[in-house]
Amino acid sequence: MAEETNIEQSKSKPMTDKELEELLRKSDKMMYTKNYEGITFDPIYTLRKWKDILPTDDYPGMGDFLRGSTVNGYVHEPWGIAQACDLTEPQENNELLKFEISKGSTVYHVRVDKATLAGVDVKDAEKPGDKGVSLTTVEDMHTMLDGLDLEKIPFMLYTGEASTRLLAMMVAALKAGGKKVEKLKGIVGADPIGELIKNGKTSESLDALYDQMAAAIKWAKKNAPGLRTVFVRSTVFSLGGAESVQEVAYTYAVAVEYVRQMMKRGLDIHDISQAIAFEFNQGANFFMEIAKLRAARQIWANIMKEFGAEEADRASFVHGRPASFTKTVIDPYVNMLRNCTQSFSSVVGGVNTYENEPFDELIRKGDTFSRRIARNIHIMLQEEFGMQAPIDQAGGSWAVEALTKQITEKIWAKFQEVEAAGGVIAALKDGSIQKGIADILAARFKALELRKDRAVGVNMYPNMTEEPLDPRPENTEEIKKILSANVDKYLDDVDAKETDAKLAAVKAAGADALIDAEADAFTAGATIGQVAKAAAKEACCCDVAVEPIAEHHWTEKFEALRRDTEAYIAKTGKNVEVFLANMGPIPQHKARADFSTSFLQVGEFNVHLNNGFQDDEGKPNSRWEKAAAALKAGIDEAGTPYDCAVICSTDATYPEDVPGMAPLLKAANPTMKLFLAGAPAKDMKQTYLDAGVDDFISVSANCFDILKDLQKRKGMIE
Repeated sequence: MAEETNIEQSKSKPMTDKELEELLRKSDKMMYTKNYEGITFDPIYTLRKWKDILPTDDYPGMGDFLRGSTVNGYVHEPWGIAQACDLTEPQENNELLKFEISKGSTVYHVRVDKATLAGVDVKDAEKPGDKGVSLTTVEDMHTMLDGLDLEKIPFMLYTGEASTRLLAMMVAALKAGGKKVEKLKGIVGADPIGELIKNGKTSESLDALYDQMAAAIKWAKKNAPGLRTVFVRSTVFSLGGAESVQEVAYTYAVAVEYVRQMMKRGLDIHDISQAIAFEFNQGANFFMEIAKLRAARQIWANIMKEFGAEEADRASFVHGRPASFTKTVIDPYVNMLRNCTQSFSSVVGGVNTYENEPFDELIRKGDTFSRRIARNIHIMLQEEFGMQAPIDQAGGSWAVEALTKQITEKIWAKFQEVEAAGGVIAALKDGSIQKGIADILAARFKALELRKDRAVGVNMYPNMTEEPLDPRPENTEEIKKILSANVDKYLDDVDAKETDAKLAAVKAAGADALIDAEADAFTAGATIGQVAKAAAKEACCCDVAVEPIAEHHWTEKFEALRRDTEAYIAKTGKNVEVFLANMGPIPQHKARADFSTSFLQVGEFNVHLNNGFQDDEGKPNSRWEKAAAALKAGIDEAGTPYDCAVICSTDATYPEDVPGMAPLLKAANPTMKLFLAGAPAKDMKQTYLDAGVDDFISVSANCFDILKDLQKRKGMIE
């Protein structure tokens, strides 16, 4: 009756949010999850607690753009499918661009190689085609653009430090083909500070690059008003390991520097706002990534408001992509699943365009299969899953609205830190940005080592039958010969005097006349290297140097560990051999035997399984001698010894088994390392160590350190 009375009372008097939170906290603290952004996820979000922050008076396409950058969301125009095309030869890339559009892409997205970004001719390139298509002459550009419907379909190209050179090459190619430059739309954009952070320096002074940025904005306004020429990308921060707050705050700090520099050069805020596009990388935390994009729009709108922008100019254009940092080389097919959830969160968050990288991006350039899978995620979201409606799919979600509010406050605070330090350049010079990201990277690596963070197929659930993907390396020297021969053939018909005259004009041109002068030089037959050299004024040099942020991906340490094992096996035919000292029947030892097996197979070690050692009738504790005898016999008829052993049973049996068995196992193989599966009770730990146990395999163990130690003991590594 008392229970019934309590139930009735609970029905008539529902718990308050505070009472519910207290109940949850008492029941299980593990239900509250703190992430790298410093935000704690609640297990339950309630209307009563969060109703005051719901956007009841906000609408998509207006205000602070929290609910979307356009009034209709994706209802009439879905996000642009912008799959990157990166084949080395211009003709091949042209065919790929057309193929992508025919199969569902809606944006021509070109990725160029490092040499092209740096203004280096293919004959001088270290590795042409390393990251994309190689372009040296206007003929190369013409070949790549031939037959593309640039009047209807947007074009996207990241240009590195400055957009003027590649934009001029495009202009020359389009005019030579009789195409209308004014119809060009999309992004042909630069991010000089992004390149500074990536490389530690720039090829020209920042002031010179800002001058070129201003010139590109002015040129686009006059000649191609649908084109954005500033492409502020978060990729350098994301690849460094940054969490979402850092990623957005630092990206906006870069963008604000551009706004201020452009205003110094006489541009108004309307023209600046229409020139800027952002790229954000979507990480693995589904709800946080949705909140990040919603918060980012809101913050940028308020930043632009402070610069005096009208409401229509406060909307941000966001290109999204899955974070390469979260991808793996080992078990790469799992990347398909990672890409799926990251694409989903991007769409729900409200990106304008999106590129879904092929699952094998860390290993090689995509092939027909990996590109198709990547592209079809877009198409399924649009055509099968109904993601074009409703507008602002996450709007009103208590959890997402709460996370949006929390991450907005943290991004703004982090952005203000950079402002207080004197802006992004000052913060980069003093190293505070680099240190902040390095600290998060270290925390990510440590969480993986302890398996608090789980990378499926890498530090958890390894696939021992995996066959590594063929990296399909390109024959760089052969490609270089072919492309260089094409360039030489083109230059044979060039009037050298005309080219020299146009290059002289480039050298003499001011920033505002640079694009037209460079376009004329390309039309006259100049190469990208010649134009770059002519445009680089003698007074221009790198005036700012900072510590670069190196590229990483989160599982790289475990992947290197696996490669060490594979290399040793290939060289010697040997591996770390693991003996499972399973005690008792299968139900008694299975859970910890399975855990230990998966734990040690992360290093690709050989784990020898058995069904457990049990006592013979009338012979108590004979299971210990059986296990010791099996261990002493070795892994084969030759008696090859095991490298380590793991005692697997239950906490209830360990106080008897471990003190009795561990000395026998040690005597059977004195040089091996002996583990106990499971975290020991505090009052028994020393007893187990005294008996001969060397270490413990448990959920709190450092998986990476244990595996590295076993590799060193085996002689795999020094």
